[in-house]
Amino acid sequence: MLKEKYVCVSCQTHFNTIPQRWRCQCGSPLNLAWEKPKFSKEHIRHDLSGMWRYANALPFHPNDSVWEEITMGEGHTPLVPLSKEDPHTFVKVDYMMPTLSFKDRGAAVLIAKAKEWGVKKVVADSSGNAGTSIAAYAKRARIDCDIFLGAGTSPKKVAQIKAHGAHIRMVNGTREDVAKAAQMAVQQEDTFYASHVFNPYFFEGTKTYAYEIWEQINKVPDTLIIPVGNGTLLLGVYQGFCELMAQGLTPTLPKIIAVQAENCAPLAQAFHQQRIEIETVQNRGTIAEGIAIAAPARSKQILQAIKETNGYIVTANEQEIIEAHTALAAKGFYVEPTTAANYVAYMKHQKTEQELIVLPLCGSGLKTERS
Repeated sequence: MLKEKYVCVSCQTHFNTIPQRWRCQCGSPLNLAWEKPKFSKEHIRHDLSGMWRYANALPFHPNDSVWEEITMGEGHTPLVPLSKEDPHTFVKVDYMMPTLSFKDRGAAVLIAKAKEWGVKKVVADSSGNAGTSIAAYAKRARIDCDIFLGAGTSPKKVAQIKAHGAHIRMVNGTREDVAKAAQMAVQQEDTFYASHVFNPYFFEGTKTYAYEIWEQINKVPDTLIIPVGNGTLLLGVYQGFCELMAQGLTPTLPKIIAVQAENCAPLAQAFHQQRIEIETVQNRGTIAEGIAIAAPARSKQILQAIKETNGYIVTANEQEIIEAHTALAAKGFYVEPTTAANYVAYMKHQKTEQELIVLPLCGSGLKTERS
């Protein structure tokens, strides 16, 4: 058995890793601490094409094959030059996943762990993509699934979640209201909270983004540009590169540049005011629905990760996102608006001549109404 424990990000209280525990008694999120084995390129499973090629760096016993029942080949997505004119800038095409978004990385690990624990039903809340991923992998694992969504969720994402057999529970209100409704249901129904924000096993999946870049280019990029709402990808990537550095496989951490929609930017506001505590903002409405989070639960961790890598936060207004969406499509990449915000940040970044930059294409444009 692996020696795993949850550790509160605020008060450092330790807990056993059990299905019923999803946050600390103080209300803060939990990190996962476990004894990681030695990892190097010799430990990569080259017989596997997806992210489970790094199974030795994931929190499962070496003889545990539960993930083999659940994987759909997620991960190890293409890393390609943005264009001929930008030879040192690469995009990682993470919408080339089973459910068309990077969230499959985290969902595959989280649902595999739920299956290992014998969980019969999961509950999750989402703005769309995470709900789709949880629904798809839960169905594959034969686990019942309820997904809480806001009434304004993209109809295409709602249809995708329904197609995977999940029970959709619509909530009128903000993204925070949706999360609260899901959490109340978890408590009342004594079910497993498959949260892509609170459950640290999700981040064990998104960290594979970093492992893949390390393997694909055999070095650390100078800069990563990442959209951030709840920090699901940013924190996973930060964790992944920290692990690689701890293993002596990379000498440094890449600079992390985060991007938020101008109409909902609590992290950007705190960063520019040099605060580590955010103030909840009002979501004034943005087409970048995937990052429209007014009060991210892991805000301190997000801000610390950005600062520790000497990074910064950029905001993108609605017109800039629309123009970026069009510009990426002209380069052959049809993405959802949340991903287009990435390109806004890239255009605003004052890059050096040889700076190696990677930005994710997080979700397919087919998931949203914008065309």
